[in-house]
Amino acid sequence: MSDRVRALELLVSLKRTGSFSATAQMFRLSSTSVSRSISMLEERVGQSLLTRSTRNVRLTEAGEEYARRAVEILASLEELDQSMSVLSTVPAGLLRIHSRSMFGIGVLTRLLPAFAEAYPDITVELILGEEPADLRREKIDIDFRLSEPDEPGVRRRRIYSSERWLVASPEYIARSGLPLSIADLERHNCMAYLSTTTTAQWWVTHADGSKERVPFQPRFLSNHGAVLLELARRGGGAAVLDDYLVRRDIEQGRLVRLLPEISISSSARPGGLYVAILDSMVIPAKIRVFLDFLTARLAGGQKRFQVENTWERS
Repeated sequence: MSDRVRALELLVSLKRTGSFSATAQMFRLSSTSVSRSISMLEERVGQSLLTRSTRNVRLTEAGEEYARRAVEILASLEELDQSMSVLSTVPAGLLRIHSRSMFGIGVLTRLLPAFAEAYPDITVELILGEEPADLRREKIDIDFRLSEPDEPGVRRRRIYSSERWLVASPEYIARSGLPLSIADLERHNCMAYLSTTTTAQWWVTHADGSKERVPFQPRFLSNHGAVLLELARRGGGAAVLDDYLVRRDIEQGRLVRLLPEISISSSARPGGLYVAILDSMVIPAKIRVFLDFLTARLAGGQKRFQVENTWERS
Protein backbone atom coordinates (compact mmCIF):
# COMPACT_ATOMS: atom_id res chain seq x y z
CA MET A 1 0.00 0.00 0.00
CA SER A 2 2.84 2.42 0.84
CA ASP A 3 4.30 2.01 -2.68
CA ARG A 4 0.96 2.99 -4.19
CA VAL A 5 0.71 6.06 -1.98
CA ARG A 6 4.25 7.06 -2.93
CA ALA A 7 3.37 6.62 -6.63
CA LEU A 8 0.41 9.01 -6.15
CA GLU A 9 2.69 11.54 -4.45
CA LEU A 10 5.18 11.29 -7.29
CA LEU A 11 2.49 11.78 -9.94
CA VAL A 12 1.14 14.89 -8.18
CA SER A 13 4.69 16.26 -7.92
CA LEU A 14 5.31 15.63 -11.63
CA LYS A 15 2.15 17.57 -12.45
CA ARG A 16 3.49 20.53 -10.44
CA THR A 17 7.13 20.43 -11.53
CA GLY A 18 6.99 18.91 -15.03
CA SER A 19 10.36 17.35 -14.28
CA PHE A 20 11.61 13.90 -13.25
CA SER A 21 14.81 15.38 -11.82
CA ALA A 22 13.01 18.00 -9.72
CA THR A 23 10.59 15.39 -8.35
CA ALA A 24 13.45 12.98 -7.67
CA GLN A 25 15.27 15.68 -5.72
CA MET A 26 12.19 16.49 -3.63
CA PHE A 27 11.71 12.87 -2.61
CA ARG A 28 15.44 12.03 -2.43
CA LEU A 29 15.15 9.40 -5.12
CA SER A 30 16.85 8.85 -8.44
CA SER A 31 15.08 9.92 -11.62
CA THR A 32 15.12 6.28 -12.65
CA SER A 33 13.23 5.29 -9.49
CA VAL A 34 10.61 7.97 -10.12
CA SER A 35 10.16 6.83 -13.73
CA ARG A 36 9.89 3.19 -12.65
CA SER A 37 7.19 3.99 -10.05
CA ILE A 38 5.13 5.90 -12.60
CA SER A 39 5.52 3.10 -15.16
CA MET A 40 4.24 0.59 -12.59
CA LEU A 41 1.30 2.89 -11.85
CA GLU A 42 0.51 3.17 -15.58
CA GLU A 43 0.66 -0.60 -15.87
CA ARG A 44 -1.71 -0.96 -12.93
CA VAL A 45 -4.32 1.45 -14.32
CA GLY A 46 -3.86 0.34 -17.91
CA GLN A 47 -3.40 3.86 -19.32
CA SER A 48 -0.60 6.23 -20.17
CA LEU A 49 -0.46 8.99 -17.58
CA LEU A 50 2.53 10.96 -18.87
CA THR A 51 3.89 12.28 -22.14
CA ARG A 52 7.67 12.18 -21.82
CA SER A 53 10.19 14.25 -23.78
CA THR A 54 13.86 15.06 -23.38
CA ARG A 55 13.04 18.48 -21.90
CA ASN A 56 9.95 18.07 -19.76
CA VAL A 57 7.05 15.87 -18.71
CA ARG A 58 3.37 16.56 -19.32
CA LEU A 59 0.36 14.69 -18.01
CA THR A 60 -2.05 13.12 -20.47
CA GLU A 61 -5.76 13.77 -20.09
CA ALA A 62 -6.03 10.55 -18.08
CA GLY A 63 -3.01 11.62 -16.05
CA GLU A 64 -4.57 14.99 -15.23
CA GLU A 65 -7.74 13.33 -13.94
CA TYR A 66 -5.77 10.71 -12.03
CA ALA A 67 -3.60 13.41 -10.41
CA ARG A 68 -6.67 15.44 -9.45
CA ARG A 69 -8.17 12.42 -7.69
CA ALA A 70 -4.78 11.62 -6.16
CA VAL A 71 -4.67 15.05 -4.49
CA GLU A 72 -8.03 14.31 -2.87
CA ILE A 73 -6.93 10.86 -1.71
CA LEU A 74 -3.67 12.14 -0.26
CA ALA A 75 -5.53 14.95 1.52
CA SER A 76 -7.93 12.40 3.04
CA LEU A 77 -5.03 10.30 4.29
CA GLU A 78 -3.39 13.38 5.80
CA GLU A 79 -6.68 14.34 7.42
CA LEU A 80 -7.01 10.85 8.89
CA ASP A 81 -3.51 11.08 10.35
CA GLN A 82 -4.26 14.49 11.84
CA SER A 83 -7.59 13.44 13.32
CA MET A 84 -5.87 10.54 15.08
CA SER A 85 -3.15 12.79 16.50
CA VAL A 86 -5.47 15.56 17.66
CA LEU A 87 -6.98 13.64 20.56
CA SER A 88 -6.64 16.48 23.03
CA THR A 89 -8.12 19.97 22.91
CA VAL A 90 -5.13 21.33 24.84
CA PRO A 91 -2.85 23.24 22.43
CA ALA A 92 0.51 21.45 22.48
CA GLY A 93 3.24 20.01 20.30
CA LEU A 94 5.41 21.28 17.46
CA LEU A 95 3.96 24.12 15.34
CA ARG A 96 5.81 24.50 12.02
CA ILE A 97 5.35 27.95 10.47
CA HIS A 98 6.62 29.12 7.09
CA SER A 99 6.74 32.80 6.20
CA ARG A 100 8.22 35.27 3.76
CA SER A 101 11.40 36.58 5.37
CA MET A 102 10.26 40.20 5.55
CA PHE A 103 7.12 39.36 7.54
CA GLY A 104 8.68 36.53 9.52
CA ILE A 105 11.63 38.54 10.81
CA GLY A 106 9.95 41.93 10.84
CA VAL A 107 6.64 41.06 12.51
CA LEU A 108 6.38 37.47 13.74
CA THR A 109 9.53 37.73 15.86
CA ARG A 110 7.84 40.59 17.74
CA LEU A 111 4.79 38.48 18.53
CA LEU A 112 6.24 35.01 19.21
CA PRO A 113 7.51 35.66 22.77
CA ALA A 114 4.01 36.67 23.94
CA PHE A 115 2.54 33.62 22.21
CA ALA A 116 5.09 31.32 23.86
CA GLU A 117 4.21 32.77 27.26
CA ALA A 118 0.49 32.21 26.64
CA TYR A 119 0.97 28.66 25.30
CA PRO A 120 4.03 27.12 26.97
CA ASP A 121 3.26 23.60 25.66
CA ILE A 122 3.65 24.66 22.01
CA THR A 123 7.09 24.65 20.39
CA VAL A 124 7.30 26.98 17.39
CA GLU A 125 9.54 26.23 14.44
CA LEU A 126 9.76 29.24 12.08
CA ILE A 127 11.06 28.57 8.56
CA LEU A 128 11.69 31.51 6.22
CA GLY A 129 11.59 31.48 2.43
CA GLU A 130 10.55 33.66 -0.48
CA GLU A 131 8.40 31.06 -2.26
CA PRO A 132 5.13 29.52 -0.98
CA ALA A 133 5.63 26.31 0.97
CA ASP A 134 4.26 22.95 -0.13
CA LEU A 135 2.30 22.36 3.07
CA ARG A 136 1.90 18.62 2.68
CA ARG A 137 5.35 17.73 1.37
CA GLU A 138 7.22 20.03 3.76
CA LYS A 139 4.92 19.21 6.71
CA ILE A 140 4.17 22.90 7.32
CA ASP A 141 1.24 23.74 9.62
CA ILE A 142 0.85 27.42 8.66
CA ASP A 143 2.19 29.33 5.67
CA PHE A 144 2.05 33.14 5.56
CA ARG A 145 1.90 34.51 2.01
CA LEU A 146 1.59 37.84 0.21
CA SER A 147 -0.79 36.41 -2.41
CA GLU A 148 -3.95 34.36 -2.02
CA PRO A 149 -3.35 30.59 -2.06
CA ASP A 150 -4.97 28.87 -5.03
CA GLU A 151 -3.83 25.24 -4.86
CA PRO A 152 -6.34 22.46 -4.12
CA GLY A 153 -6.63 21.00 -0.64
CA VAL A 154 -5.69 24.26 1.08
CA ARG A 155 -7.80 26.42 3.35
CA ARG A 156 -7.05 30.14 3.20
CA ARG A 157 -7.74 33.27 5.23
CA ARG A 158 -6.77 36.90 4.70
CA ILE A 159 -5.37 38.33 7.92
CA TYR A 160 -5.37 41.92 6.69
CA SER A 161 -5.39 44.06 3.57
CA SER A 162 -2.55 46.44 2.81
CA GLU A 163 -1.30 48.78 0.13
CA ARG A 164 2.01 48.90 -1.65
CA TRP A 165 3.71 52.27 -1.87
CA LEU A 166 6.36 53.56 -4.25
CA VAL A 167 9.11 55.17 -2.16
CA ALA A 168 12.54 56.74 -2.47
CA SER A 169 14.85 58.66 -0.18
CA PRO A 170 14.96 62.48 -0.05
CA GLU A 171 18.64 62.30 -1.11
CA TYR A 172 17.76 60.32 -4.22
CA ILE A 173 14.95 62.73 -5.12
CA ALA A 174 17.26 65.73 -4.66
CA ARG A 175 19.78 64.09 -6.98
CA SER A 176 17.45 62.65 -9.64
CA GLY A 177 14.31 64.80 -9.42
CA LEU A 178 10.75 64.09 -8.29
CA PRO A 179 8.77 61.92 -10.73
CA LEU A 180 5.38 63.44 -11.55
CA SER A 181 4.01 60.55 -13.60
CA ILE A 182 4.58 56.88 -14.31
CA ALA A 183 6.28 57.89 -17.56
CA ASP A 184 8.84 59.91 -15.58
CA LEU A 185 10.02 56.69 -13.88
CA GLU A 186 11.68 55.57 -17.13
CA ARG A 187 14.63 57.83 -16.33
CA HIS A 188 14.89 56.76 -12.68
CA ASN A 189 16.68 53.93 -10.91
CA CYS A 190 13.91 51.49 -10.06
CA MET A 191 14.15 48.30 -8.01
CA ALA A 192 12.24 45.05 -8.28
CA TYR A 193 11.72 41.69 -6.63
CA LEU A 194 13.75 39.01 -8.35
CA SER A 195 11.44 36.53 -10.09
CA THR A 196 12.16 33.46 -12.20
CA THR A 197 8.73 33.51 -13.80
CA THR A 198 7.97 37.13 -14.76
CA THR A 199 9.74 40.21 -16.04
CA ALA A 200 9.92 43.32 -13.87
CA GLN A 201 6.58 45.13 -14.06
CA TRP A 202 4.15 47.21 -12.07
CA TRP A 203 0.36 47.12 -12.02
CA VAL A 204 -0.93 50.68 -11.92
CA THR A 205 -4.42 52.01 -11.14
CA HIS A 206 -4.79 55.70 -11.98
CA ALA A 207 -6.96 58.24 -10.16
CA ASP A 208 -9.66 57.92 -12.85
CA GLY A 209 -9.84 54.14 -12.31
CA SER A 210 -8.01 53.15 -15.48
CA LYS A 211 -5.45 50.36 -15.15
CA GLU A 212 -2.25 49.51 -16.95
CA ARG A 213 0.66 47.12 -16.69
CA VAL A 214 4.00 48.89 -16.84
CA PRO A 215 7.12 46.82 -17.65
CA PHE A 216 10.38 48.45 -16.60
CA GLN A 217 14.12 47.80 -16.58
CA PRO A 218 15.25 47.59 -12.94
CA ARG A 219 18.62 48.88 -11.77
CA PHE A 220 18.62 46.60 -8.71
CA LEU A 221 16.87 43.27 -8.13
CA SER A 222 16.63 41.09 -5.03
CA ASN A 223 14.52 38.22 -3.75
CA HIS A 224 14.44 39.85 -0.32
CA GLY A 225 12.36 42.91 0.52
CA ALA A 226 14.79 44.00 3.25
CA VAL A 227 17.45 44.54 0.59
CA LEU A 228 15.15 46.75 -1.47
CA LEU A 229 14.12 48.69 1.64
CA GLU A 230 17.72 49.36 2.67
CA LEU A 231 18.72 50.32 -0.87
CA ALA A 232 15.82 52.78 -0.99
CA ARG A 233 16.89 54.27 2.35
CA ARG A 234 20.46 54.68 1.07
CA GLY A 235 19.43 56.49 -2.10
CA GLY A 236 19.60 53.55 -4.49
CA GLY A 237 16.34 54.46 -6.23
CA ALA A 238 12.59 53.85 -6.11
CA ALA A 239 11.00 50.65 -4.78
CA VAL A 240 7.46 49.37 -4.25
CA LEU A 241 7.07 48.03 -0.70
CA ASP A 242 4.24 47.20 1.71
CA ASP A 243 2.82 50.19 3.54
CA TYR A 244 3.37 48.80 7.05
CA LEU A 245 7.08 48.32 6.30
CA VAL A 246 7.76 51.91 5.18
CA ARG A 247 5.26 54.07 7.04
CA ARG A 248 7.64 54.75 9.94
CA ASP A 249 10.41 55.68 7.50
CA ILE A 250 8.05 58.12 5.76
CA GLU A 251 6.89 59.68 9.03
CA GLN A 252 10.50 60.19 10.14
CA GLY A 253 11.66 61.58 6.80
CA ARG A 254 13.92 58.74 5.69
CA LEU A 255 11.66 57.93 2.72
CA VAL A 256 9.17 59.85 0.59
CA ARG A 257 6.07 58.31 -0.98
CA LEU A 258 6.07 58.93 -4.73
CA LEU A 259 2.96 59.37 -6.89
CA PRO A 260 0.52 58.92 -3.96
CA GLU A 261 -2.46 59.74 -6.18
CA ILE A 262 -2.14 56.43 -8.00
CA SER A 263 -2.18 52.82 -6.81
CA ILE A 264 0.95 50.94 -7.81
CA SER A 265 1.85 47.37 -7.01
CA SER A 266 4.45 44.77 -7.90
CA SER A 267 1.66 42.18 -8.14
CA ALA A 268 -1.63 41.92 -9.99
CA ARG A 269 -3.25 40.53 -6.84
CA PRO A 270 -4.58 42.63 -3.95
CA GLY A 271 -2.04 43.48 -1.28
CA GLY A 272 -2.26 41.93 2.14
CA LEU A 273 -1.29 39.00 4.27
CA TYR A 274 -2.80 35.57 3.68
CA VAL A 275 -2.50 32.40 5.69
CA ALA A 276 -2.67 28.91 4.20
CA ILE A 277 -3.31 25.66 6.10
CA LEU A 278 -4.25 22.19 4.94
CA ASP A 279 -7.99 21.83 4.48
CA SER A 280 -9.23 19.24 6.97
CA MET A 281 -12.31 18.58 9.08
CA VAL A 282 -10.21 18.79 12.24
CA ILE A 283 -7.98 21.84 12.70
CA PRO A 284 -5.37 21.06 15.37
CA ALA A 285 -5.70 23.21 18.48
CA LYS A 286 -2.12 24.49 18.13
CA ILE A 287 -2.95 25.96 14.70
CA ARG A 288 -6.28 27.39 15.80
CA VAL A 289 -4.93 29.24 18.84
CA PHE A 290 -1.99 30.69 16.90
CA LEU A 291 -4.22 32.06 14.16
CA ASP A 292 -6.60 33.52 16.75
CA PHE A 293 -3.65 35.08 18.57
CA LEU A 294 -2.28 36.64 15.38
CA THR A 295 -5.64 37.81 14.06
CA ALA A 296 -6.39 39.63 17.34
CA ARG A 297 -3.19 41.63 16.92
CA LEU A 298 -3.08 42.26 13.18
CA ALA A 299 -6.51 41.92 11.55
CA GLY A 300 -8.70 44.90 10.72
CA GLY A 301 -8.24 48.63 10.39
CA GLN A 302 -4.78 50.02 11.15
CA LYS A 303 -3.56 47.24 13.46
CA ARG A 304 -0.79 46.22 11.06
CA PHE A 305 0.84 49.60 11.74
CA GLN A 306 0.73 49.11 15.52
CA VAL A 307 3.21 46.22 15.63
CA GLU A 308 6.68 47.73 15.48
CA ASN A 309 8.62 45.63 13.01
CA THR A 310 12.29 44.71 13.17
CA TRP A 311 13.11 46.47 9.90
CA GLU A 312 12.08 49.87 11.32
CA ARG A 313 14.83 52.21 12.43
CA SER A 314 14.47 54.11 15.65
